[in-house]
Amino acid sequence: MAHDGQDRTMSDPAILGELTALTAAALPAAETLLERATARLREMVTEDGRVSGARIEANQGAAHGLAWLATYVEALRQMQNWAERLQQEARFGELESLLHQIAFGEYLAQIAGGIPMSQGEMLRPADMGLTQDEVAAFQTAEVTRLVREGNSPAARARLVTLMRDQTANATLGATGLDEELEMIRDQFRRFAVEQVEPHAHEWHLKDELIPMEVIEALAEMGVFGLTIPENLGGLGLSKASMVVVSEELSRGYIGVGSLGTRSEIAAELILAGGTDEQKSHWLPRIASGEVLPTAVFTEPNTGSDLGSLRTRAVKGEDGDYRVTGNKTWITHAARANVMTLLARTDPSTDDYRGLSMFLAEKTPGDDAAPFPDTGITGGEIEVLGYRGMKEYELGFDDFPVPGANLLGGEEGKGFKQLMQTFESARIQTAARAIGVAQSALDTAMDYAETRQQFGKPLIDFPRVSSKLAMMAVEIMVARQLTYYSAFRKDQGHRCDLEAGMAKLLGARVAWAAADNGLQIHGGNGFALEYRISRLLCDARILNIFEGAAEIQAQVIARRLLG
Repeated sequence: MAHDGQDRTMSDPAILGELTALTAAALPAAETLLERATARLREMVTEDGRVSGARIEANQGAAHGLAWLATYVEALRQMQNWAERLQQEARFGELESLLHQIAFGEYLAQIAGGIPMSQGEMLRPADMGLTQDEVAAFQTAEVTRLVREGNSPAARARLVTLMRDQTANATLGATGLDEELEMIRDQFRRFAVEQVEPHAHEWHLKDELIPMEVIEALAEMGVFGLTIPENLGGLGLSKASMVVVSEELSRGYIGVGSLGTRSEIAAELILAGGTDEQKSHWLPRIASGEVLPTAVFTEPNTGSDLGSLRTRAVKGEDGDYRVTGNKTWITHAARANVMTLLARTDPSTDDYRGLSMFLAEKTPGDDAAPFPDTGITGGEIEVLGYRGMKEYELGFDDFPVPGANLLGGEEGKGFKQLMQTFESARIQTAARAIGVAQSALDTAMDYAETRQQFGKPLIDFPRVSSKLAMMAVEIMVARQLTYYSAFRKDQGHRCDLEAGMAKLLGARVAWAAADNGLQIHGGNGFALEYRISRLLCDARILNIFEGAAEIQAQVIARRLLG
């Protein structure tokens, strides 16, 4: 592996071919280690021939570690697919090859030595019951070479040199997407640069709602109906297009990138579980932006345990419902026209079986009267980041919902209907994470180029440039894993495992990029006037919503152990 730009450089097709052959040969060792770890852990959590939830909980660190190991293996597999695809298309150049080899070198090293599940939690092979002999078998000649040479100081330095040659606002490295998706990317990148980035930090500092003019412009561009079928008023595009749009808008500002999430969740719910009448009534209005939805699921004392929701919907003799209870962490609630509202319709139950989903209409509010309807009150939750739409606590007291607005026209299906949206929601969250991470890299790179210390720019110091290099590498890794999950969704395959992995890794990558970006800024990064301070706050929520990292790892582990 050459990195010095001399002699046989990484742009030499022979060298590139050697690299992808080397990484391809290293993959089976990682896959075998995962198989053995899964078998060991299955032995630990099996009771009476069945996987025991209690035993998984008792071995939670190991189970969640298995989820991280599987995520790393799948991420490397998708990086390999990306590299081979680019090579076939003659688009696998020196920059791409460096991203690829550094990713393999670093992630293989972490698999052997310790995967960081969080800042204070390191997963090591022994934690999953793997023996020294099994770890030694993983360290094949190909793995050993990549660990030794792949993520070298010279490779990182050369990568940053190439990154400095990129034009402003570029995406570093070929993404591997087709021409149509790249055109979509360019369109929304221009919008973000012109209409979002110049104002985002001010919106954040003043804790202002994103202006309606921006929302109207997004509606005209089709953001709210991106994946809604054309015959129901949408553009009928792929989940992959949704990923690209979310990524680029979130690169401008996560609040703008998240505007489409409300519509995506509502549309997915209605498409999967709604009646024909509900589809024809709601979906064209959501697609056009005439209706702004909000998701009303979480309650103050339940958090991720949605099955124990207590908000109740009581059906009257007239067939309509009255909703009473409390909800929290409701995004964009004041402006919304309709709430996808999860409530308990069977009071005799205390789990998911008694829950139903409603399309509950409400009047959009303003600053003077955020919730003008009778039977609903609300207050804003002040937050560190992820501003622009605002978060609310809501109280319902005999709030009326017509019987015709019961999703699907059948009670007791709400939890199942919600579960059907989790794949898309987590893919979309992973895309937002990539956008935030890319923005952190953009910001840190610009600062490192312009900030002078000891007579030279910060970027000339190896530890600064190494941080930038690793940001770029991990962003591409998370990006390829996210694209893969979207492609599986578009092909009609179950992808909850892949979507969960993309979200799990993407959120960690976003936080690491923002944290390292702030470190590069030094003391200035701690000042509110610098946008890296906003990005740090925005990145932090990604590891919590749409399934906290611990919940996400638990779900992945349960699927793997089966």
